[in-house]
Parts: sequence; C-alpha cells; structure tokens
Amino acid sequence: MPDERIALMGAPGSPYTRKMLAVLRYRRIPYRFLISGGRQAAAMPEPRVRLLPTFFLPGPSGHLEAMTDSTPIIRRLERDYSGRSLIPDDPGLAFVDELIEDYADEWLTKATFHYRWTYRDDIDKASVILPCWRNHAITDEALDQVARTISERQIGRLGVVGSNLVTGPVIEASYRRFLEAFEAHLTLQPFLLGARPGAGDFAVYGQLTQLAQFDPTPMALTTEIAPRVSAWVGLMEDQSGLEPEAGDWMRLDSAPPTLFAVLREIGRVYPPVMLANATALAAGATRVETEVDGRPWTQTPFAYQAKCLQWLRSAYAALPPSSRNDVDALLTHTGCAALFA
Repeated sequence: MPDERIALMGAPGSPYTRKMLAVLRYRRIPYRFLISGGRQAAAMPEPRVRLLPTFFLPGPSGHLEAMTDSTPIIRRLERDYSGRSLIPDDPGLAFVDELIEDYADEWLTKATFHYRWTYRDDIDKASVILPCWRNHAITDEALDQVARTISERQIGRLGVVGSNLVTGPVIEASYRRFLEAFEAHLTLQPFLLGARPGAGDFAVYGQLTQLAQFDPTPMALTTEIAPRVSAWVGLMEDQSGLEPEAGDWMRLDSAPPTLFAVLREIGRVYPPVMLANATALAAGATRVETEVDGRPWTQTPFAYQAKCLQWLRSAYAALPPSSRNDVDALLTHTGCAALFA
C-alpha cells in the first residue's frame, strides 16, 4: 500500500516545526516526521530555500515538491482536508486570526531569537541541545566544535531578525506585555478567538514552545508572570481530542476586552516595524530606522516581511464591506489599523 501520510522535515528547536506538528495533530492528518539532517530526510526533494519545517506535497505533476512557508501550507491543508478547520467561517474573524498569526510568526520570533542568542545560559543550552536533536551519537569533542559553530553563526544572525543593543529592551518589554495580556485572556476562554483554536493560536504556540518551555531566561519569566500561558503551551501540543463545533468561534461584536488588550500590544509594536521595513526596502535603504513604543528601532531590511505586509493588506482589501466594518470597529484604538491605512 502506498504511504499516504504527509512527510515533513523539521526539528524540535524550530518554532515553526512545532507549530505545524500541532496543526497536523489537531486536524488529525496522518503524517511522518523526518528529523532534519537524518538519512530519510536526505532522500527527499530539495526546497528552493532551506527552512524548517519543509513539507513534501504533491505538485501539479503528481511528484512530491518541497514547501517551506507555514502560513500557505496551512491554507493548502484547509483545501486538501475537510473538517476541524483552523479558519473561522466569519471573514472578519478569519482576518483577525490571520493578523495574529502574522504577528506571532514575524514579531514573537524576534523574542525567540533574541533570548536564545543573547543570554549566556540560553546560548549554552541551545548550543549543545540543538545539534543533539540532529545527531546525538557523536563524541564530546565533536559536540563542542559543533556547538561553537552553531552559536557563532546564530549570534551573527541576530541583526537579521532585529535584535541588537538598541532593540533588545523593546523586544523584552513587548514580550512581557504580551504575556500579561494573554494570561488575562486565558482566564476567560481557552483560545485566542473562542473555544476552538485558529491558525493564530498555533503560531503563538510555536514561538512559546521555545520561549516558555526551552530557553532558560524567557522560560523563567513566563513561569513567573504567566502560569496559565505556560500550561496552555503544554495543552496546545496535542489538541486531537478536542471536538470543535461551529459555535465555538467568538463573535467580533462581542469580543472580550482581553482580546482587545492582546491586539493593542500587537498594534503597539508590530505596525511601526513592518511599515518602516517596507519603506526602507522601497527606497533601497540599507537600514530600517523608526521608533517603537517611544524607543529607537534599527535593523537590517527584511524582504519577506514586506511580502507579509502586502498579503495582510490584500486580505483586508478583500473583506466584504460589513466584515471590514466589524474589523475596523475591533481594531480601533489598537494601533493595528495603521497597517492598512
């Protein structure tokens, strides 16, 4: 019998891998997980860009092709597999879910990368554990060498995601505020948009698998100020037993104030960087210069995030008028509306 399970390659230290593994479990889609760098993974098609996770899905010709972007992969799975959808039926709520997913994928990841490769305890742990997930059958001497190589490479990439001496305090303050807002939200309901998870939940979960469960510095902070968030991360790993119903999604016109607080944190930090990045790329500038939360922000321009902004704007423009009115009402005074001005 042919193996009809979806094949994907990834690693436990990749927040996007953890995001997509949890999606597959929740949606009850059969899969087989290939560890990056392993023998089985080496036999699979090469992606255009090496990112984790890499999914191997049939292309137009029927042959397997490599896909690496979690957001469009989620949308393809929605088309290919019915039931247990991550996308709300209401277009306005679906747009809010997409906004939260993008924030988690493109902003919370700054906190993930910053904490892991800034603080000595976090660097020391990640440097030795990450290579062991790929191959633990190596000598101590070889592991020491690989650990040094990984830490030097990743620390050198901090500027790519926007972590530096100027932006570090902004990232850390934002992560703390997000934890406080999400902790309060979880006192009212089990997921961001109601009683069932959306794509945004899985995106937030992916980053928190590292921030709340692996890296020592943010893990201690999360445990201290957001115990519900810490527990939620453990629960989100496998939601295959949840039986969602159509009525489990919230209504935009009756969203709790705690969701507004989460969106206000998103609007406080995410739009300024996304807009300044797009402006810098359009001008051919070599640096992104802006202000976030009253503090200076500077980083290297990131072309992919300009595409993310374009996709969000296209999704907003495609909303039916009534849904756009509902979204506008929710996002008023959060700062998020600046993305679509």
